[in-house]
Parts: sequence; C-alpha cells; structure tokens
Amino acid sequence: MRAHFDLSDVPVVGASDLAFVIDLLRERGQGLALLRGLREDEIREVEDEIWVAFDDARKGAARLAVALRFRALLTAFSGRRLKALFLERGFRLLALAAQDAAARPLNVRFGFNTQQMLLALDASATRPRQSSHTLPLAA
Repeated sequence: MRAHFDLSDVPVVGASDLAFVIDLLRERGQGLALLRGLREDEIREVEDEIWVAFDDARKGAARLAVALRFRALLTAFSGRRLKALFLERGFRLLALAAQDAAARPLNVRFGFNTQQMLLALDASATRPRQSSHTLPLAA
C-alpha cells in the first residue's frame, strides 16, 4: 500500500533529523555545502545516506520529508542574503538553520519563504547563548 504524501505541505521533522544531514555533510568534508551548493550527484549521495539512516519502520516515513527539506534548505541558501548571513555568523548558523528548516512550512513547488527564514535566523543568531555558568553581578 502506498502512502499519500502531500508535496504542498511537507510534514515537519525533528530538528535532530535535519541536523543529522548537516553533520553528515560536515563528516564528508562538505561543511560549506550550504554556502557553495551541491551538484545533483552529490545531493543523491546524501539522499542515499538519508535512506539508509531512516530505514527502520518508525522513521521510514520521515526520510522523504528530511530529503525534501534538505533540498529546500540548499535552495534557500543559494540566495545572496542567506549566504551573507552565513559568512557573517559562521558555522553556528548551521544548527539554527537545521532547527528552523525542520519546522518551517514547506511547499515543494515554492520552497521555503527565504525572507522569513532570513529574519528568523538573523534574530536567533544575534541572541546571546544561555550559559549554565553565570557569574554574580555584585558581591
């Protein structure tokens, strides 16, 4: 039995599922893939690894959504403004991008709303990190 998959509303995935793809790229020496892009054959190799990693029954339905969201994330980062933000904020932006892309509404035909993504990532990247080691302000 074939499950229906609505390409106009791709299901959300866990941020860790999309972070897996970012980590996979980094391990393969392609940490700058969002900045420089990937060829179709490179994308297919990543998708093959997604298929293997999400092969079990409980995650099998998520693998198509992860692959589609990854492709949409690559397309979103092909724009000048997201590339500039990545160069400005560094690799910390990759984790934020994975979190954002995992939950952002996605229509395969139109992709992510890159302006909304840019604004969300810019706001997230400027927030100071919450540290568990805080120093007292006064003695």
